[in-house]
Amino acid sequence: MTSNPLPPTQLPIIDFGGGLSDRSRDAALARSIDDAFRGMGFCYFVNTGVPQALMDRIFAASKRFHALSVASKAAIAINGFHRGYMAPNTSLIETSSVAKVTRPNYSESFMLMHEVGEDEPRYGSPLNGPNQWPAELPDFRVDVQAYDSALRAFCTQLLRVIALALDLPPDALDKYFKDPTTFLRLLHYPPQPPSADNESFGSAPHTDYGFLTILLQDMSGGLAVRRTDGTWLQATPIPGSYVVNVGDILSRWTNGRWQSTPHLVRNISGGDRYSCPYFFDPNMDAMISALPSCVSSSNPARHQPVRYGDYLLERLNRNYDYRKKAS
Repeated sequence: MTSNPLPPTQLPIIDFGGGLSDRSRDAALARSIDDAFRGMGFCYFVNTGVPQALMDRIFAASKRFHALSVASKAAIAINGFHRGYMAPNTSLIETSSVAKVTRPNYSESFMLMHEVGEDEPRYGSPLNGPNQWPAELPDFRVDVQAYDSALRAFCTQLLRVIALALDLPPDALDKYFKDPTTFLRLLHYPPQPPSADNESFGSAPHTDYGFLTILLQDMSGGLAVRRTDGTWLQATPIPGSYVVNVGDILSRWTNGRWQSTPHLVRNISGGDRYSCPYFFDPNMDAMISALPSCVSSSNPARHQPVRYGDYLLERLNRNYDYRKKAS
């Protein structure tokens, strides 16, 4: 007779030793990532090589933006390209395997995506357009783009390690990320009032849509990850670290080998909470079907192939007020 293992008390920590330039570390990193993503679907990345100065700059930029007047932020309200300011109480996860969510998220954010210029053939197609910037903050764009570029470079290098973790050649995923779909979201969570009930969330229980989420969080706490037994584990902030998790499309791509795990945010710190999630996703026209290394006679493909852009638009259209009003 065997007993059930005790639930984990901390997310796994993966140490990159200063970055991804030393390829001799790739195999060990791949094993650690596979272990973490088969289990919780969440982990910490530490010593990634992303400079602490850039992390400090993006937090400072976020605080400057969220300190602007309501009118200034509303002047760049989120548009059809999914870029700009999202006011509080404008996003709602309508369906959830975790809980029935009935209230919008108690947070506000600035959304940046991959920049697409008018001279590019894909300009004007769904989610392909220019970013919006606040006129009152001339240095904001420089700071945000510097951080966005650093995260894109890191994730592009990380693809080879992820491929190895999935028993694939190192370059197997590269073609799906020639023009990656990326999001950088600068989130501000006001403190939840002491009277808030159990149905009030800064971010309601949910799974992420895409491939990989690289989250930079401040020291306020409040992020929790659901264990397999249904209890919630606090993702306690570690200075200079990232909280990294599998998104739904990556779980689908791996045929369930890696877990897209529900998580939530409740800001009960008594102060403001800031976080900067970076979402690294495939090309909009990438066809996603179960990876050959993740399919077997005992585990056949669970999903039909899907074009990533179609999948993403369906998720966005269902969960954001501005898209419902435009349709």
